[in-house]
Amino acid sequence: MKNQIKFPVKALAAIGVLLTMVGIMAFALHNDNAPVSKQLVVKKDSIASVKAFKQVYTVLMSARCMNCHPSGDIPLQGEDSHLHTMLPKRGVDGKGVYAMKCSNCHQPANTPGLHTPPGNPNWHLPPADMKMIFQGRTPHQLAKQLVDPNQNGHKDLKKLIEHADDGLVLAGWNPGEGRKLPPISHAAFKKAWITWLTTGAYAPNGK
Repeated sequence: MKNQIKFPVKALAAIGVLLTMVGIMAFALHNDNAPVSKQLVVKKDSIASVKAFKQVYTVLMSARCMNCHPSGDIPLQGEDSHLHTMLPKRGVDGKGVYAMKCSNCHQPANTPGLHTPPGNPNWHLPPADMKMIFQGRTPHQLAKQLVDPNQNGHKDLKKLIEHADDGLVLAGWNPGEGRKLPPISHAAFKKAWITWLTTGAYAPNGK
């Protein structure tokens, strides 16, 4: 007992705090319900990343997503993604021009009835200076575009993960009567989206 090492009280307190923090961090990194900021540890795995993006791509190429991400300035419409029949234009902010504003027809909620205008409080296309085009993009091109801050609305990894729960993204799974849902559930899409991003956000081979 005479050789027992005695630590100052302050040092013991500091060690206790440090061990607690390490424990909390370790739990968060293995907890599916941890906040987004705790899920950003990237463990690169090109095979898992590309596999996950293939699922993501099927959703982004569905009419529910692509109709609001056209190559031109006119939104698309219908399951075949044809040009919107009234030919509304994107406008600077993505919300239309002059009397042809998106919100004139697209109300805060879906209009009742078959094939009536779907609704959302923030219905719009991407703005003119950040068009985020899906139409015609290959898996390789779209993957590269999605993680490019100069093309994706200046989103970093955290904001990209959060975007999976954006109101307009969620609207794809509540499109109104007579419209097809995306090919997989939102939960499956979100899981694939996060997996793709946190395993390195690799782009499939190709151009």
